[in-house]
Amino acid sequence: MKEKILKALKENPDKFLSGEMLSKELGITRAAIWKHINSLKAEGYEIDSVSKKGYKLIDVPDLLTKDEILPRLNTKYIGKTYVYHSKIDSTNKKAKELATDGFDEGTIVISEEQSLGRGRLGRVWYSPRGKGIWVSIILKPNIPTMMAPRITLIGAAAVHSTLEEFGIKSEIKWPNDIILNNKKVCGILTEMSGEMDKLNYIVMGIGINVNTEENELENELSKIATSLKIEYGKEVCRKQLLCSLLKHFEDFYDDFKEYGTLENVINICKKNSILIGKEVKIIYYGKEVAAKVIDIEDDGELIVKYDDGTVGKVLSGEVSVRGLYGYV
Repeated sequence: MKEKILKALKENPDKFLSGEMLSKELGITRAAIWKHINSLKAEGYEIDSVSKKGYKLIDVPDLLTKDEILPRLNTKYIGKTYVYHSKIDSTNKKAKELATDGFDEGTIVISEEQSLGRGRLGRVWYSPRGKGIWVSIILKPNIPTMMAPRITLIGAAAVHSTLEEFGIKSEIKWPNDIILNNKKVCGILTEMSGEMDKLNYIVMGIGINVNTEENELENELSKIATSLKIEYGKEVCRKQLLCSLLKHFEDFYDDFKEYGTLENVINICKKNSILIGKEVKIIYYGKEVAAKVIDIEDDGELIVKYDDGTVGKVLSGEVSVRGLYGYV
């Protein structure tokens, strides 16, 4: 019922709607209308309440609720099943539960805040309330299990393309980080369930630091992480950013499913790579190996040249790449 009241207020932005009129139209008491209005105010909606005139919507907060996103969303299926939380431990954890329970491909889980957000290799991902995009997407492509890690690059290309649409130039740190000014602004965590010959599902978690303030990052974190607001000095509308992200992701993902190729994605990852041509350390389960990044293969593998002159491939999910200097 609260959603219907909000819809009515949005459809009449220039006039007051009386409690009596809303009561008759929605079939609930005026006391119930008042209760729902207060609930909307508590969520951040600015609503003017005037005796004998009624209610008028003054300002809409930058929330990622279903009511705010779905009317703006220009996708065929990604995000159409929309699971929203004000606060959750981990969107990836919830998405895996839903995928196991049979939720359709394209279902997303999103939260204003995560208490136990995670990055790769069990690292903590700081996810403050209302400051970023913390979203997980359920995917069920008909591909061999061994191809699942390639999906991460689709996420990276989608985030990069989204930021570019907003006039923000970012770089990609293969395979799952988006970099601004040598600091991490976005991380992607891809998890899967399957056997050798059967993929059950993939869950892709994407965390973007959007409007996080510099003083909200702890000292150690501020050395390696940043946000769009910190780098560009102004707030970015999370609603627009999310809708653009889901659209770009769907376009790249559908190309992959239909044609079995990552050509466009790989081109974006190559062109905007922060690693190609650089000396890096490759960490194999605690062991460090120095190498120079040469290229990204058409199948998404990183091509490196080791100190002894041999050339090898690095597979997503089996190593962590760190630059010799600083974060990248």
